[in-house]
Amino acid sequence: MLGSILSLISAAFFGLNSAAIRRAVLTGSVLQGVAISVPLGVPVFVIASLMAGSFGLLWEFSGNDYILLSVGGIIHFGFGRYSNYRATKAMGANLVRPIQQWNVILSLALAMWFLDETLGPLRVFGIILLLVGPLIMVRDHGKFSAKVQKNNEDNENNVAVFEPNYTEGITFAVFSALGFGSSAIFIRAAIGDMGITAGITGGIVSYGAAAIIILLVIAHPKRLRHVLSMSATSAKWFLFSAFTIAISQMLRFMALAVAPVSVVAPIQQTTVIFQVIFAWFMNREHEAFGIWVMLGIISSFFGAVALSISTEFVIELFNLPPEIIEIINIQWP
Repeated sequence: MLGSILSLISAAFFGLNSAAIRRAVLTGSVLQGVAISVPLGVPVFVIASLMAGSFGLLWEFSGNDYILLSVGGIIHFGFGRYSNYRATKAMGANLVRPIQQWNVILSLALAMWFLDETLGPLRVFGIILLLVGPLIMVRDHGKFSAKVQKNNEDNENNVAVFEPNYTEGITFAVFSALGFGSSAIFIRAAIGDMGITAGITGGIVSYGAAAIIILLVIAHPKRLRHVLSMSATSAKWFLFSAFTIAISQMLRFMALAVAPVSVVAPIQQTTVIFQVIFAWFMNREHEAFGIWVMLGIISSFFGAVALSISTEFVIELFNLPPEIIEIINIQWP
């Protein structure tokens, strides 16, 4: 129960973060975004672990745990986040999210392979809905456009037309789904059932490993000048997104410390609902809210719900005949 609650709160912060990222990449670059958000995640996790009294656990991980946490962090915070920013900049967060929902399929597949978790009919149904979502979304791809108000201090009234770049957007959305989906396995394998505070402390290692890679990338003089040249508007939104993503990731690590991937990963897909809500209030002029986009999001959401609900819960909620109960109790492998 605690893992589910933490996952849901984390999803809400992820939704807020998606809206903040969309605003940030309108005037800033992807490199500027990761240069701020990844390194700043380290002190947030350090402070959280000190407040939780778990900082000492940092020295109790095994060598293998450090490797797993580092690999998971680089994949998620480095590769996955960079790809997410590229996809969001190319076609907006609303269009990216249904494709990113595929990361739960990868998480479940890897959890079955490495962590001996199982797959049942409800999860198969959820996977189908997740796969259908993006197909619905792009049905009207030739017509998608939305007004973009450039939030730029030097040109506040410059109105442009947002035409999604589907090639770049879909490519990097898939990359981000791969990064986000596979990282959970490494984190879960490292911290296992060590407890909720171990999840916070493990985040220091993961964020730290990713931060080192990012800092090495921007150490080149040309890239460093580019990062330092960002506008005040971009810096404001990137800082806000860095804070929200750090909080959401901290809650995610805590959830993974007390619940299996098969519970945490699906529930976090409800991010899409929070994202649409926040996008409507914050980015109404910067996102696509077409009917096919919403239908794709709805399909993805119900797919995540189907993946989240346990077979036992469905049996208790509905008065199902024995034949149906026998079918939904099938487990594979």
